[in-house]
Amino acid sequence: MELTVLTVSFTLLLLMGVPVAFSIGLSSVATIVAAGLPVAVVFQKMVGGMQVFSFLAIPFFIFAGELMLHGGIAERIVRFANSLVGHVRGGLGMSNVLGCTLFGGIVGSPVADVSAMGSVMIPLMKKEGYDADYAVNVTTHAALVGALMPTSHNLILFTLATSGIASVSAFGLILAGVVPAFILTACNLLAAWWVARKRGYATHGAFPGWRAVAVAFAASVPGLLVVVIILAGILSGAFTATESASIAVAWAMLITVFVYRSLSWNNFMKACAKACKTTGVVLLLIGISAAFGYFLALYEVPQRTGELMKSVSSEPWVIFLMINVLLFLLGTFLDMAPTILICTPIFLPIAQQFGMDPLQFGVVMLINCALGLNTPPVGTVQFVGCAIGEVSVGQVMKTIGPFYGALGLCLVLVTYVPGFSLWLPRWVMAR
Repeated sequence: MELTVLTVSFTLLLLMGVPVAFSIGLSSVATIVAAGLPVAVVFQKMVGGMQVFSFLAIPFFIFAGELMLHGGIAERIVRFANSLVGHVRGGLGMSNVLGCTLFGGIVGSPVADVSAMGSVMIPLMKKEGYDADYAVNVTTHAALVGALMPTSHNLILFTLATSGIASVSAFGLILAGVVPAFILTACNLLAAWWVARKRGYATHGAFPGWRAVAVAFAASVPGLLVVVIILAGILSGAFTATESASIAVAWAMLITVFVYRSLSWNNFMKACAKACKTTGVVLLLIGISAAFGYFLALYEVPQRTGELMKSVSSEPWVIFLMINVLLFLLGTFLDMAPTILICTPIFLPIAQQFGMDPLQFGVVMLINCALGLNTPPVGTVQFVGCAIGEVSVGQVMKTIGPFYGALGLCLVLVTYVPGFSLWLPRWVMAR
């Protein structure tokens, strides 16, 4: 009875257009009332869910990303990427892929990535004769790599969502996402080149020479160093994964104020305001999802879901396929944070039962969530890209196939070849 109330009320509220956080909270309250328990249980679980030291990494990573976003780093990264591959066929599209990947490694947010890089690259690509749908698809898919980067607060969210289920370290998950991020970037580069070649886009200029590439790279190095500092600091034991977020903020302030001198007071206040708003939303989701997760565990939702899946097939590859499909479908309706917080307690135990490592599952989860960000009806990243490119979502969806294929290939490799996500963490931990 209570499980029915939980499921039905949550689904109906979502269909009515109620924000996800309030849908989770109201369905939890409805379940408490149906079970005859004190409503205070919901608030106790909410407060307990937010009182975790590791959560300090979330506001710091968000703030660091906003400082980088408003600090003028995107233009220097674009110049470096364009000097490297801008001369080949579809070079501006490939420059876009590299630029979004590098900038995504700094801000750790696909939405921030497409907002910053898209506002620079999409109009430029249209001006140079590229179709608007191509420019948007290249930008939005390349921006998704940011979800796997060390500065992504979604990595921290996943490690916290696994509490009580598996022991997953934030550093281990950061390492697990490195190789898949490179694979995803390579797939995006291939898709951008193939579509440009198929459409016959012209080349733009000649290779400027390695000296010009070196100069452009040197200008972008201070911004790009944030990822190196985080990984090197954790590996050396100088600071923990949680403390690395505060280091990222300090470095962002240092380079945008004293090195680039591009962060104005007005932009600094905008970064503070946006970081506070985003942090508030994420922490609200975390607290409410803790209460929701309590009911999922109480009414054995993971176990029942696993039994249902096993009734379809007992083959691991089929189970993993079903998990991917369900995560993708849910990701098209929910943002990354609620998808991670709701689905991890349900699907991680099932994946472990069939032999998938928690770190590998974390990368699979993040790729699926990222793919959902670029798919209607929610599709936050795609809507931002379409707004910048002044093109309809329908037009973009008609030509999205090769780029979807690139992400799909990466997802298949990570799902069925554990070494792609587990080799680097195991190699580092062994030393």
